[in-house]
Amino acid sequence: MKAPLPENEKKRLRALRDFNILDTLPEPAYDDITRIASHICGTPIAAMSLVDSERQWFKSSIGLDVPETPRDIAFCAHALLEPELFVVPDATRDERFRDNPLVTGTPHVKFYAGAPLVTRDGEALGTLCVIDRKARDLDDEQRTALSALSRQVMAQLELRRHLALQREHHRELREYQEKLEDANAQLARETVTDDVSGFHNTRFLHRYLDSQLGAAEETAH
Repeated sequence: MKAPLPENEKKRLRALRDFNILDTLPEPAYDDITRIASHICGTPIAAMSLVDSERQWFKSSIGLDVPETPRDIAFCAHALLEPELFVVPDATRDERFRDNPLVTGTPHVKFYAGAPLVTRDGEALGTLCVIDRKARDLDDEQRTALSALSRQVMAQLELRRHLALQREHHRELREYQEKLEDANAQLARETVTDDVSGFHNTRFLHRYLDSQLGAAEETAH
């Protein structure tokens, strides 16, 4: 069953694009969190999934061989609609998922739990999820830990965006300084050059004579 779109879908997609993370290379910070989620929950599969308009893309994954899947069949598309942890104990018994190709075929999902990745403004970008090929559940400690790890993913995303904005700010500042230096150099040239002939004007002559006289006086002393 295809998940309905969230009410804030347009705003959610804008927020996702603002993080500029789709289709980027793997990063240790996210791989570490995914690995910890798999270990704590005791599942062979774990992923950091970001739900785009037509696909779910995995920034990090353990036990999955594909970089993305269609959004229409994504468990995470359903998890976006839930404010808290979304758990499917046995997908083969759940009418929303029992005919899903991810259940009937590879990777043969039976158990799914996804903690939404929610921005400060309340937009869910995706999930930190764990998956098993057998029906099961999470205990209270595992649920708490998975939700906590999803918040750490968001902290990493915010930090990543902040550092990118800083780099962009520094680049713009360098460009501004270079333009200012060029403008000052051009202004200095114009103040000592005749507009028509292009030769040095009397202002340049006065500066030149002042510098030569000053040098002569220092030599005399």
